[in-house]
Amino acid sequence: MGNILAIVGRPNVGKSTLFNRLVQKRQAIVEETSGVTRDRHYGKSDWNGIFFSVIDTGGYVIGSDDIFEEEIRKQVDIAISEADAIVFVVDAKDGVTPLDEDVSEILRKSKKPTFLVANKVDSNKLINDISEFYSLGLGEVFAISAINGSGTGDLLDEVVKVFNKEDFVDYPEDIPRIAIAGRPNVGKSSLVNALMGEDRNIVTSIAGTTRDSLFTRYTNFGYDMLLVDTAGIRKKTKVKENVEFYSTIRAIRSIEESEVVLLMIDAQNGFESQDQAIFNIARRNHKGIVIMVNKWDLIEKDQNTILAYTESIKEQIAPFTDVPIIFTSVLDKKRILKALDFANDVYKRRVTKIATSKLNDILQPIIEHNPPPAIRGRYIHIKYITQLPIHYPCFAFFCNNPQHIKEPYKRFLENQIRENFNFQGVPIEIYFRAK
Repeated sequence: MGNILAIVGRPNVGKSTLFNRLVQKRQAIVEETSGVTRDRHYGKSDWNGIFFSVIDTGGYVIGSDDIFEEEIRKQVDIAISEADAIVFVVDAKDGVTPLDEDVSEILRKSKKPTFLVANKVDSNKLINDISEFYSLGLGEVFAISAINGSGTGDLLDEVVKVFNKEDFVDYPEDIPRIAIAGRPNVGKSSLVNALMGEDRNIVTSIAGTTRDSLFTRYTNFGYDMLLVDTAGIRKKTKVKENVEFYSTIRAIRSIEESEVVLLMIDAQNGFESQDQAIFNIARRNHKGIVIMVNKWDLIEKDQNTILAYTESIKEQIAPFTDVPIIFTSVLDKKRILKALDFANDVYKRRVTKIATSKLNDILQPIIEHNPPPAIRGRYIHIKYITQLPIHYPCFAFFCNNPQHIKEPYKRFLENQIRENFNFQGVPIEIYFRAK
């Protein structure tokens, strides 16, 4: 689990085109919910049955050409420290540039599995031109055209060979895996330390399958759960400036290895764009979510503060607002066990299976009162509903003309499911199928 492929290179060499090609067939599945901010730089892909995340570092360069070189070096450093494999894209039409030489030198020293990709090889004439890229000393040069996809299969055949193929480490399947995610300095490490306290002997740290994510088994106070902590694993001085991108990669890995995400935010800073990005990644991966507002002790309060704060978070996470929000102070050890209770409850709700008979008994009368709008005089009849046998809540509504059911009605049905069966904190999917 948690294999990460990073794409690096100068601007305009085709990184985003390659990214889109790698994730596009899955992106359509991953991003079915409309109205979410699209984090275009992160997607899922698979090749020969091996799943991995793809990160396009290009999307994170902000600013004019003169700061590009500095930014690209930073991204290369981050990719080296966090990814399992790196694709370094160069432009076959431009030939080798001084910046390409700089980047390849950093990559060579890193000893990280690196694949040198000459993009824009759209004609046979260019195939001969790519031989100059061998001078970069990164081994084989893969000639591809990201626009039409030629050469990408050979590239991926080699990339997936370096990925970890094992699944999770060995521990009982029914122990919830809770990821503690959030921006740097929100208190993730302090939370783990506060929970572990002096009772270090109750902690067994099991190294995860990925090199740096650590599962800590927590068995205090009657709990039994695995905390996936990505905080403070290795302090990097080089990447201080590019903290946003860095913490996103970290979060992705811990989220993918968990079932519930405890998203910690800083009460003083509010719900920021970085929190939104982590929230979206968790939701798109169908993970349970609890939002933990930490450092609440530092906020001046009156009787409406919590309500106002909760409303403002819900506005930002809409349309998926059915999420528990808890206000804590890790420093004062206030309500941190309550946060674990919330996470445990969300875990149980995520594995809930509802009998088909019960679903239909409750939802069919509601649907009869509020049928889907007719399309050009054709009525849509939902015949029956069932929960699909997968690891997160997913419901199939069998009907005629499933293609005519629009987003607002789908949202109406989701709200009905949420009102009648408790799925607080759990993303659910709804599909319409021809009977």
